[in-house]
Amino acid sequence: MSKILVNAVGDACPIPVTKTIHALSGMTEAGTVEVHVDNETAVQNLNRLATGKGLKFSAEKREEKLFVVTLTVDDPAAVSGTAPEEAACAPDNRDNTVVVIGTNCLGSGDDTLGATLMKGFLYALSQQERLPRTILFYNGGAKVTTEGSVSIEDLKNMEAQGVEIRTCGTCLNYYGLTDKLAVGSVTNMYDIVETMTSAGKVIRP
Repeated sequence: MSKILVNAVGDACPIPVTKTIHALSGMTEAGTVEVHVDNETAVQNLNRLATGKGLKFSAEKREEKLFVVTLTVDDPAAVSGTAPEEAACAPDNRDNTVVVIGTNCLGSGDDTLGATLMKGFLYALSQQERLPRTILFYNGGAKVTTEGSVSIEDLKNMEAQGVEIRTCGTCLNYYGLTDKLAVGSVTNMYDIVETMTSAGKVIRP
């Protein structure tokens, strides 16, 4: 499989999308296009491009001003006709919604089913046109943001698009997971309450 690297750090919109379109149109075999950008809005616009082309998308925040976006192409013929005119620049698509997750299982009943449902919920959340501004994790929810969680990739995708991922430090300590946090940052109950009370909307799955 081929791999094309696109450096769009420091480029203003829509240049990162335009550069990516050129890279996609030049592919002759299955592979990936890895794009480096320095802002969340560029990540969001690349996500829209990938969605429109039916490509697998993943993103990760490596540094404060470095985001790595990967678009996977299985069929080069499907993107060979991509034109530079398709480049679009859209504003930040986050709203003032806060999602609060207090368990690693969605719903009550069977925990295995609940864990599967939680994975599905977070994946579906990551695919929404309007992303939440913050996702808060506490109690058993702390297990979702730590090593071994099946939702890390989805959470990293959202973090790279500017979604704040925060996990209760007391909860991480209680479960012995303080050194296992795999995405986002550690927070406290004061910050959790303040974030919830200042939100335009709070969602509790």
